[in-house]
Amino acid sequence: MKAELQNYLQGTRAVMLAKLDGLSEYDRRRPLVPSGTNLLGLVKHLVGIEYVYLGTSVGRPPAKPLPWEEDGTVWDGGDMWALPSESTEYLTGLYRDACAHSDRSIDELDLDTPAEVPHWPEGGRSTTFGALLVRVVDETAHHAGHADIVRELIDGQGGSDADHMDEAGWSEYYAKLQRAAEAFLTD
Repeated sequence: MKAELQNYLQGTRAVMLAKLDGLSEYDRRRPLVPSGTNLLGLVKHLVGIEYVYLGTSVGRPPAKPLPWEEDGTVWDGGDMWALPSESTEYLTGLYRDACAHSDRSIDELDLDTPAEVPHWPEGGRSTTFGALLVRVVDETAHHAGHADIVRELIDGQGGSDADHMDEAGWSEYYAKLQRAAEAFLTD
């Protein structure tokens, strides 16, 4: 079970990083929906997810605190966007380091290892490493879905099934869905 969860996590991490490929620094950072979601911000956010849930919560904090946790801006969304001083290389390097740190925890800890999440409410912080591993798999997959949509908004590159049809096929499919939705338009 642990190996299967780790395999899914590693695959989804790779998807997250691949969504940055071939884009300018601007496109990696720009918000494309009202919530401000952007590709590099998703990667930055996942750095903290990996370190907190699969590291700090089981007594294995990162060697150096993350700047946005140390200065408290994480609580104001500081982990959801890249500062001009935070290059893609810097943030993807942090993400790779966080993933390697998590993978060592996965290799060395049992799923029933006790864990305590520091930012959860007092009296509700206790859990297990296995529960946190499932949470990180879920959260990474959740954000990979966001990344699919944001990347598609940037340059039309879709998710893993994008090559299922050619451009004409996708246009026809889109038109069919639009027609179905229009059946519910009201005056």
